[in-house]
Amino acid sequence: MNATTAGRVVLLTTSHRVAPGLLSWPAWQALRAADRVLCADAAHPQLPYLREAGVPVAEAAPTAEELVAFCAGAGGRTLVVVAAGEGEPALTDGLARLAGSGRVDMPELELLPASYDLPGARLLDLVQVMDRIRRECPWSSRRTHESLAKYAIEEAYELVEAIEAGDRAELREELGDVLLQVVFHARVAEEDPEAPFDIDDVAAGLVAKLVHRHPHVFGEESADTPEEVRAHWLRTKAAEKQRTSVTDGVPLGQPALALAAKLSSRARTAALPVPLPTGDGIGHTLLTLAAEADAAGVDPEAALRAAARAYRDAIRAAEGGADAVD
Repeated sequence: MNATTAGRVVLLTTSHRVAPGLLSWPAWQALRAADRVLCADAAHPQLPYLREAGVPVAEAAPTAEELVAFCAGAGGRTLVVVAAGEGEPALTDGLARLAGSGRVDMPELELLPASYDLPGARLLDLVQVMDRIRRECPWSSRRTHESLAKYAIEEAYELVEAIEAGDRAELREELGDVLLQVVFHARVAEEDPEAPFDIDDVAAGLVAKLVHRHPHVFGEESADTPEEVRAHWLRTKAAEKQRTSVTDGVPLGQPALALAAKLSSRARTAALPVPLPTGDGIGHTLLTLAAEADAAGVDPEAALRAAARAYRDAIRAAEGGADAVD
């Protein structure tokens, strides 16, 4: 029996991250031309839309043998199986075993993506998982913005450490931990009785900000150098915030070296001739060093961390040497 008389099986894969009913044109063509359409999952989100479109769908959990037998009918028939994700592993494994046995006239097999994940689609999974954790986890359900604040700081530092270490796997993980803080806080914010907002509001605000602060990308202005981009950013930010001082918005709770460098940067950008405080104390010395580092384009926090890591390694080496002597 040839492939024509053996029929055709189309495994139609779909993504739950795409709005139900949004299928590719080849998928609709396959559904319309099928002699029979099956779906093993009675809760598949596409089912109501397929039936509304006039596609009769039978709910079943066919085996590979049953699919082959159906397609082997007179003249060969086309069978479409609507699947979730990347397919039905048990079914595809069964078909592969039959094809490899050499004892069965196999129908033509086709894996046809019916819908595709767009970039960022897995963020929908993250929001759903976070929502369930918030509702069902005894610890997470009791968290507040205040009780979560320390974790945001810790995760930010761990991210910086991963960046400086150059560990790609660690970087990916730490980015996820920082993202968790954003999603967690947004989920907590949904429950505020007076001023609730959710992750979509957070994202919408960020999108609007980025578009507004990049007129050289989304508008009519032009910028050919990083310096021109920075100038655009500062102008639009100043108009948005309407601050009365260049020091407004500088968090005083950040590490002292970073704070000193940020204040120096703000004064220098605004061309304010403000001399650094003078004195004999170590604080004044550190402030001067931080300002000099910022003016030279050096992050004093990163520089000091690098020096501290080298010092730590020297201490460990000395400890090892001392052990060896003992």
